[in-house]
Amino acid sequence: MRKFLIATHGTFSAGAKSSLEMIVGSVENLFIIQAYLDGNHAIEEEIESILNQVGIEDELIAFTDILGGSITNQLLQQSIKPNVHIVSGFNLPLLIEVILGDAETPAAEIIENAIINAKEQMVYVTKLINSESK
Repeated sequence: MRKFLIATHGTFSAGAKSSLEMIVGSVENLFIIQAYLDGNHAIEEEIESILNQVGIEDELIAFTDILGGSITNQLLQQSIKPNVHIVSGFNLPLLIEVILGDAETPAAEIIENAIINAKEQMVYVTKLINSESK
């Protein structure tokens, strides 16, 4: 079974989950971590609790906000396993594509394609409009 984790600083993960579920509906097996909301609370216990719910036959795809950030680093330390995939710097199109991805397609393939497509969603629209109107 494929499971998902959105782990971010502050409430970003809850907002991402809310937007995701508004668009695609309820998502099963989706965990969130809202790091550092209550001061210096360590997230190691939260990560460990989630990893304990991921069996050997399961896959976990974790989305984090900042490459090299404390959350990504903590997740890497806790989850160096072949069935855990970590994606940093996610956006909503990436979340949607990965979560709706075919369960029969390897997770790495889904993630790689979703990253390519998600990058195409980042557009400086003002510049695009201004260059087309000239």
